[in-house]
Amino acid sequence: MILRDLHVHTTYCDGINTPEEMVLAAIQKGMECLGFSAHSYTFFDQSYCMTKADDYKHEIARLKEKYKDKIKILCGVEQDFYSEEPTDGYDYVIGSVHYIKIDKNYIPVDESAQILIDAANKYFGGDFYKLADTYYKTVAQIKNADIIGHFDLITKFNEDFCLFDENDERYEKSYKDALDALLRQDVYFEINTGAISRGYKKAPYPSKNILDYIKSGGGKTILSSDSHSIDGLLFQFEKYS
Repeated sequence: MILRDLHVHTTYCDGINTPEEMVLAAIQKGMECLGFSAHSYTFFDQSYCMTKADDYKHEIARLKEKYKDKIKILCGVEQDFYSEEPTDGYDYVIGSVHYIKIDKNYIPVDESAQILIDAANKYFGGDFYKLADTYYKTVAQIKNADIIGHFDLITKFNEDFCLFDENDERYEKSYKDALDALLRQDVYFEINTGAISRGYKKAPYPSKNILDYIKSGGGKTILSSDSHSIDGLLFQFEKYS
């Protein structure tokens, strides 16, 4: 297995460590390739995203040159579906959905369980399956990505199915429809351990059922940590490789 991690965040967005600190940690861990994937700019929510894309690109280019004899460094971006930022000049693109849009409201799906509960009650009559269907209909529209990020992010706060049953046929139809659309593209689906390292889930994205469906459809997968600190790099890769 190539020791690489392509879903990594730094102080250029909502990460804790600088890019150079991440590089040094990656070298210490014996990694062959480190890919940075700052959150693309979203005008409606600037609390977590990158606001200085040019500075980010220049810094990663500097690190590529400085450490070229020790590790391969890639400059990527995690492009939110609702981001209007161009993706030119990046080595790769992770396509992700962090929000559902209802009317003119952008509702984050990974901020808190209460936000999801309130959204389900306000817009879907308390029906989480309709909310999840809206999410997956958005995911199905991702284009021009190399990697699909945390495909079932909608389950972040659904440990032990506390919000909805992930085995329900309504939920299964929603995610399968999205997968059928994405599997027609030449993309990788990440096996993302980030929610485990941060204490939200006991297993990675996507769920086993979803992963089985991806594999049955000939889909490709790639391990990623969605790391926001040096401690998260390669998190539990040995378990899920």
